[in-house]
Amino acid sequence: MLAGSCYALRPISFRKFHSQAFHAQGLHNCGRGRFSLHYQLPGSRVVPWSLKPWVERERERERERLPTDRGSLNNLTASAYYDKNDRDPAIELEGFPSELPSLSAAQLVCIPHSTMALPLEGRAESGEVEAWLWGQIQAEARRDAESEPALASYLYSTILSHSSLERSLSFHLGNKLCSSTLLSTLLYDLFLNAFSSDASLRAAVVADLRAARVRDPACVSFSHCLLNYKGFLACQAHRVAHKLWNQQRRPLALALHSRISDVFSVDIHPAARIGKGILFDHATGVVIGETAVIGNNCSILHHVTLGGTGKVGGDRHPKVGDGVLIGAGATILGNVKIGDGAKIGAGSVVLIDVPPRTTAVGNPARLVGGKEKPAKNEDVPGESMDHTSFISEWSDYII
Repeated sequence: MLAGSCYALRPISFRKFHSQAFHAQGLHNCGRGRFSLHYQLPGSRVVPWSLKPWVERERERERERLPTDRGSLNNLTASAYYDKNDRDPAIELEGFPSELPSLSAAQLVCIPHSTMALPLEGRAESGEVEAWLWGQIQAEARRDAESEPALASYLYSTILSHSSLERSLSFHLGNKLCSSTLLSTLLYDLFLNAFSSDASLRAAVVADLRAARVRDPACVSFSHCLLNYKGFLACQAHRVAHKLWNQQRRPLALALHSRISDVFSVDIHPAARIGKGILFDHATGVVIGETAVIGNNCSILHHVTLGGTGKVGGDRHPKVGDGVLIGAGATILGNVKIGDGAKIGAGSVVLIDVPPRTTAVGNPARLVGGKEKPAKNEDVPGESMDHTSFISEWSDYII
């Protein structure tokens, strides 16, 4: 929950009943099968027994902090505000005059402190973006837990039981990447220490979440990306492995790299440097070599290879600029430079430099518009995700 946030809960009468046991795994659990008892909210909404202490705790907090007049709205750091007629969690502000307008969760999930219309970018340096995003993720998790009781225990253990985004992400990565010999508790401490001590890592997490939410129409929520997007998870785990590599903890970095490859089918050498605002869309089969560099706000699809050209050592992998889009199955080999705002078509094989704001397609890749006067991209491909608008200029291919 956001620090200093206000979530007012309506008085709830609980009815206890037995249901099929939820299977729950998590560091906070003492054992399995702890969620066989549930509570039912009004309207036949079911939450696991484990959520009752959380609900009661929030109700007690609100008794102490609940605002009593309309003007207090501007003093809230963030307020969950739901329309009673929607299918969203049964949460509403209390203590306000009845004429206070009703908003649905689709219109407004969180109200940032006194700055509802302020763009997120304007608050980046103050850390408010991270707080806002964490509030959104928690609100989404509550909504999903109410609409799909089968996921309530899972959402509680991965999101709702944690006090911050870095704790939730560390817990989730620890459980995803653990093995019989690499324990989840060890990984949790490792990830949490890295994210908590490095503001740049946390900023990259936020930028990557927003990139997926904005660029991928299949990404229905921030919480969906946090929990289910293996490209996002692999990228965050790599950032920690890269930090370990730079700290000369290379055996541990390589062990983590191996687990990332095994679990997510994404192979990124821990020495590779990756910017922020990165979208690994689908991500399966992505390979990024040791000396590769990827700039900010890039989008890379599945089965992309940023590789070397043989057994020659040294600086031997591609350097990808800002705002680049690399299509599915593309292969870029050698110490070549892909300029800012460039686009690499799906299935292309790139062996030489690609100028900024140009499009390279084919095997071997050629510039759309020709080498002398290549066509220039008007947008930022890594953000627009425009894969095919160049086709009429490049080929007369028809079906």
